[in-house]
Amino acid sequence: MAAPSVFLLAVSGEIESGEFPGFDDLYCKFSFVYGQDWVPTAGLEEGISQITSKSSVSPTTLVWNFPIDITFKSTNPFGWPQIVLSVYGPDFFGHDVVRGYGAVHVPFVPGRHKRTIAMFVPESTSRLQQLTSWFTGRRPEFTDPKVVAQGEGREVTRVRSQGFVTVSFNVVTKDLHRLGYDVGTAEGPHSF
Repeated sequence: MAAPSVFLLAVSGEIESGEFPGFDDLYCKFSFVYGQDWVPTAGLEEGISQITSKSSVSPTTLVWNFPIDITFKSTNPFGWPQIVLSVYGPDFFGHDVVRGYGAVHVPFVPGRHKRTIAMFVPESTSRLQQLTSWFTGRRPEFTDPKVVAQGEGREVTRVRSQGFVTVSFNVVTKDLHRLGYDVGTAEGPHSF
């Protein structure tokens, strides 16, 4: 049997919920960011959830339970996939504005994982810009949310923490160990 030349990474799970004090009626967009050696072979690279509201049962939590499912192949672990989240909701005037950005790497170890992602929003640099953006309904936001997963240029961006999103991952790998990569042991029969 010939040695494999690529390995596979299958990721499923869901964007479970979020906590954004003071905000309601929010929806979530997601996209995967990955290196140049990675190729998606199945599933969706990006998506948008339904709008959710807080309930009387859990008055601080917004529940999306939005599924994610994607499979990648690669020859190199450099550029391991990350999921980038953007949460949006209405402002005082009814305009959709960003309520948070966040990103996290897909876990390396096969198995079931849960991650809580701290979200943030960009801020205006001056009081005049803040006042103008409030009146016009045009708050600062990234033109491409995928910039959240990159380090370049982020050191000059002023941001404010705002909320959390919980994501669950089910990770399965194939041929990663055969190519000489050791990511640890799985917590069950999740790697083959």
